[in-house]
Amino acid sequence: MTLSRRRFLTISAAALSCSRSAQATPLHRWQGIALGARATITLSHPEAERITETARAEIERLEQVFSLYRSTSALSQLNASGHLDAPPFELLDCLSIAATAHHATDGLFDPTVQPLWDLYAHSYGAGHAPSEAEIANARAHGTWSDLRYSATAINLRPGMALTLNGIAQGYIADRIAHLLQAEGLSDILIDTGELRALGGHPDGGDWPVILDTPGRPHLGLRDRALASSAPRGTVFDAEGTAGHILDPRTGTPATPRWHLISVTAQSAAMADALSTAMCLMSAQDIKRAESAISGVRVVQSAAV
Repeated sequence: MTLSRRRFLTISAAALSCSRSAQATPLHRWQGIALGARATITLSHPEAERITETARAEIERLEQVFSLYRSTSALSQLNASGHLDAPPFELLDCLSIAATAHHATDGLFDPTVQPLWDLYAHSYGAGHAPSEAEIANARAHGTWSDLRYSATAINLRPGMALTLNGIAQGYIADRIAHLLQAEGLSDILIDTGELRALGGHPDGGDWPVILDTPGRPHLGLRDRALASSAPRGTVFDAEGTAGHILDPRTGTPATPRWHLISVTAQSAAMADALSTAMCLMSAQDIKRAESAISGVRVVQSAAV
């Protein structure tokens, strides 16, 4: 199996290439990992190392909420037992945002596809695609409407499991932005696999961003988030034809009609969720979902 972990958010921030005067505080760029993706925080501040260490600790804390690869995380415990008492605020908050995205996309953003995702990963790991019967069985475990959550508990049907990989990277970027903003900080670019600009570039103007898609379009980012998804950015099979974004209507990988979908919004979590679901949509449906939530804008929809 070639289950690639390369970033399917194919965006490069051009911030570090900007010239700075000799008197200016140099740009500081912290680099680490958030939910398996490369993460960076770029800022210009005399206490940049302290600030980024605070952010790194918050990322680590949130890993213990959202990671599917840590057996001790809140999400892993929920999936293992089907029940979680006193769930962390961040998990409930993320589920609330997911519910909004689910409604705006007519159910195409659906974190309950995790049993399907596991099926594809294990099947291709064994050298073959899953059978129609196996897909039907994985889909029968439950859908978003079967999820029950409140401040006191989250409950899943037997066999259900959640993945928040299509929203949690953006959510972590938002939480880091809120944390730093509470310290009175601004002009910071947070990249957790999705981008969240807190203010603009320290030299003035927006953070310059280049989308890695045909034509390499440029755009500026200020006090907004940007997320991108690609149907075949991560694949299950050696041939690179079975993409990681699964259609909850069919249980099969997204038809590769789009090379890349890029969305801006006030919230990186919402941009993340919508860009994921839009990989499954027609151009008309993308327009409808874009207008369903205030402040959302599709800035790139590169067709295959």
